[in-house]
Amino acid sequence: MQSIDLTLRPPRSARVRLGNYAILPRLLDKCRAELEGKNGEFHYACPLDQRFLNFVGIDPEALKAEVAKGPGDGDVLTWITANASNKHSEWEIAQWSGFQESRAPADNDSREFASELIAEAGGAKREDLATWFEILDFDDHITYGGKP
Repeated sequence: MQSIDLTLRPPRSARVRLGNYAILPRLLDKCRAELEGKNGEFHYACPLDQRFLNFVGIDPEALKAEVAKGPGDGDVLTWITANASNKHSEWEIAQWSGFQESRAPADNDSREFASELIAEAGGAKREDLATWFEILDFDDHITYGGKP
C-alpha cells in the first residue's frame, strides 16, 4: 500500500468508514504517512485516533508495526478484527461510529479550541460547523487551499 504525502493533501475524512469504523481510514493515512516521514502536521495516535484504538483495544505501536509491513486497508481491517481485545458486534460498531460522527466540543476548553481553529482558518462567520468531523473537514479543506 502506498503512503499518502500529507504535506500535499489531507488524510481521508474521519467520516470515511472501513469495516463500518469511522476514523479508521484517516488513522491509517496518518500512520502510513508517518512511517514515510510525510505526515506534515498530522500525528498518528492523536486523541481522535485514540478513540478508535481504545474502542477496539489495539495498541498503537502494534498497529503501526502491522501497517509498516505494507498491507492494504482490507488486510489491516482483518488484522484489527483478529487482534482487537475489545470485540464488538456490527450494531455496536455502527452505533459507536454514528456517535463519533455527531460528537461536538462538549466542554468550555474544547469549544474555545474549536472556535479558535475555525477562526484561524478564516471561518469566523461559519455557524454551520458544530461537530468535530465538520471542523476537521473544514480545517483540511482550508489548509490545502480551499476557500472558507
